[in-house]
Amino acid sequence: MQLNEHNLIKMQNIIKEHQFEHAADYLIEHTQQGIRLSKKGAEDYARPCHSRIGGDPDLPEETEWPLTSDGTPMTFLAQLQLRDVAAHDATVSLPLGGMLYFFIGVDEPAYNIEHRVLYLTEDQTAAAVRRRAPEETTLEEEFTGYRIEARATLEPPNYAYVDDEIVEDEEHDFESYEDLCHQLTGLESDDIATIFGYPSTQHGDCEHEAALMLLTGSEYNYSMEAAMQQITDHCGGNAERAQQEIRDTLLLLAIDSDDDVGFCWWDAGELQFYIRKEDLMAGNFERTYCSLYSS
Repeated sequence: MQLNEHNLIKMQNIIKEHQFEHAADYLIEHTQQGIRLSKKGAEDYARPCHSRIGGDPDLPEETEWPLTSDGTPMTFLAQLQLRDVAAHDATVSLPLGGMLYFFIGVDEPAYNIEHRVLYLTEDQTAAAVRRRAPEETTLEEEFTGYRIEARATLEPPNYAYVDDEIVEDEEHDFESYEDLCHQLTGLESDDIATIFGYPSTQHGDCEHEAALMLLTGSEYNYSMEAAMQQITDHCGGNAERAQQEIRDTLLLLAIDSDDDVGFCWWDAGELQFYIRKEDLMAGNFERTYCSLYSS
C-alpha cells in the first residue's frame, strides 16, 4: 500500500537527513506503514478492556476460553483495544472498535502453530472483566501482564527483505542503513510487538509459508519456488495473482521475546500471526496463521 502524504514527506526528510537519496525510490516503494506496541507499566487490572500483553484477558462471562484440538486451554498472549490501536493505522484496515485477543497452543514445531485470534465487538465487550487463566494452559510459563500503547511507524525492509545492492554504496554500509531504519521506526527499548511491516526471519519467506497454508492447506517445504508454484496452481495458473496473494498476506501481530513479561520464543525469537488482506478488511479473524522465528 502506498505511503500516505504525511508519511511520504516524513520518509523523504529522513532519507535526506541520512543521505540515502541513492536508494530513495526503492525505500519509498518498499517501506510499509505499521504500528508498534510498547510496554507502559505492569498491569494492575484496575481498568478493563485496554491493550495488554501477558497476564490475564478481559472477557465477557459468556465467552468460552479457547481450547486446542485435544481440549487443552490455550495460553493467553495479548489483547488489543482496537479503538486505540486503529487510531494509528495508516493502512485503514483494522476494525475501528472492539477487542482482538491472541491465544496460542503448544509452540512446537515452529510452523503452523495451533492458535486462536478472537475478535469481539464493543457491544460484546461492554461487560468484560478480568478472566483468570485456567490452572493449566498449553504453555507452562506464567506471563506477567503489562499495559501496552500503540504508535504509528514506518517499517522499512529488514535484513532478510532488503536489497543490499540498492541501499549500500561506497559511502553507506548496512550499519548506516540500520541507523536510518531505527529513525523510521522510532525504535524504543520497551517495544514488544509490531502490527504490519516485515517479520523477523533469515530468508524473507514468511509470507510464502503463511499464504501457502491459508490458501491451500499445505505445509511449507522451505522452497519459495515450490510454494509459488503451488499458489500459482491454486490461482488457476495466474502467476501475477499468486504474487499478489503473497503481497496480501499481512503480518497481523509479531510478539518479541521479553524478559519483563516472560516471553521467550525458543532462542529469544519472535512469534508471528498472519492474515489475508481480504479477511482483515472484512473483519474475519477465523482464518489466520501462526509461526515462530528463532535465530
